[in-house]
Amino acid sequence: MTAIFATLALVHPVSAQEAAPAVAEAVAAAPAADAPAFADLAAFEASPGYTLFTVNNTWMMVAAALVFFMNLGFACVETGLTRSKNTANILFKNTIIPCIGILTYALMGFNLMYPGGDGGGWFGFAGFGLGFADDVSGLTSVYNAGYTYWTDFLFQAMFAATAATIVSGAVAERVKLSSFLVFTVLFVTISYPITGMWKWGNGWLNTMETPFYDFAGSTLVHSVGGWGALAGIIILGPRIGKFKDGRVLPLLGHSLPLATIGVFVLWLGWFGFNGGSVLSANPGLVSLVLVTTSLAAAAGGVGATLTSWIMLKKPDVSMALNGILAGLVAITAGADQMSPGDSVIIGGIGGILVVFSVFFFDKIKLDDPVGATSVHLANGIWGTLAVGLFGNLKGGAQIVSQLKGIAAIGAFTFVFCLISFLVIKAIMGLRVSAEEEIEGLDIGEHGNEAYPDFTQAHHG
Repeated sequence: MTAIFATLALVHPVSAQEAAPAVAEAVAAAPAADAPAFADLAAFEASPGYTLFTVNNTWMMVAAALVFFMNLGFACVETGLTRSKNTANILFKNTIIPCIGILTYALMGFNLMYPGGDGGGWFGFAGFGLGFADDVSGLTSVYNAGYTYWTDFLFQAMFAATAATIVSGAVAERVKLSSFLVFTVLFVTISYPITGMWKWGNGWLNTMETPFYDFAGSTLVHSVGGWGALAGIIILGPRIGKFKDGRVLPLLGHSLPLATIGVFVLWLGWFGFNGGSVLSANPGLVSLVLVTTSLAAAAGGVGATLTSWIMLKKPDVSMALNGILAGLVAITAGADQMSPGDSVIIGGIGGILVVFSVFFFDKIKLDDPVGATSVHLANGIWGTLAVGLFGNLKGGAQIVSQLKGIAAIGAFTFVFCLISFLVIKAIMGLRVSAEEEIEGLDIGEHGNEAYPDFTQAHHG
């Protein structure tokens, strides 16, 4: 069985999220001489290890489907927490982002993120397009010992699309659609894959003496999306009517039921997001990850509820919802290393943090309609640091490595996105007109209304 996995791994190096220990050890222990053992596909399919390979591959495809389903969750959350007059616009963005993300990731993002060989250091590129194996099975051209090349691409492409969706909510209700789509192409094609390679593609963060650790993407996916969101809202400025005479005026979302549905869809999708990052169907590790993920989400919801109740004197539904998401983001960097107790602490702190972060961004007059920066940026940073505080190698060396990763990835992403938004603003314009913003982007950008049989969207 070891020979089987060695055969698959030796064709291309392992280059996805943190490899499952059992698989990684098997690959490392296997002699190179075993590589030709199953050069013939028929022989491999007849071998005892083919069943295990099939199980692992099937779980990874299910996990990819769960992560894909998160696009619906983001669409529901963003739509529910914004005003009805912008519903069609937000739904359109959340529909087209995964389409753009999958295509651009296939064109070059995947090969930027996973350049092969010994990794890319700071930068590597394996060429345009997806590689093709000798046969359509992809079994002779895999990046990980546990599943096919095609499954690897599919799983990673879902992550890439997710990162771009995070930015969408933060810039909602005032960004020009065409300008945002250009940004999405740049972000998914260039920025996200480069910083992802630094760790998951065996780049410089993975080859440090104490490697930076990010199991499923608290930094590499969520805070990357958060940094992009922060750059966007700085350049765009606040929505009309959000801040007046030094006061913060609430611009309430139109559908808390829709936002609630979205959060539970995202929680379900996170089982694939974190559970799939085990990179195999290892029963013990997958089960642990799903438990730590759920405990952190639950603790985040409770932490945000109690904090907002104390501060606002009444429990706030949107804070509870964002608290759940905050707990999920926070546990993502170390879900495979944490005990149940540690998970509750990490998620609970995430829930508390998201409330204070929302108030902080309002105080400095940065307008984020859905709290994306508070959920994904603030808690992406917290969750990544938590690995150094609670993880297997907790201590000073790991904390320093985590800080290096956070700082380097944050600086690159923020500068890239800031420059991208500024260039797009200079060439195409970035924000819709005041008249269009007041009437609603559904009318101005799409000539459409999401709820034509009810109150007109531009009155919402």
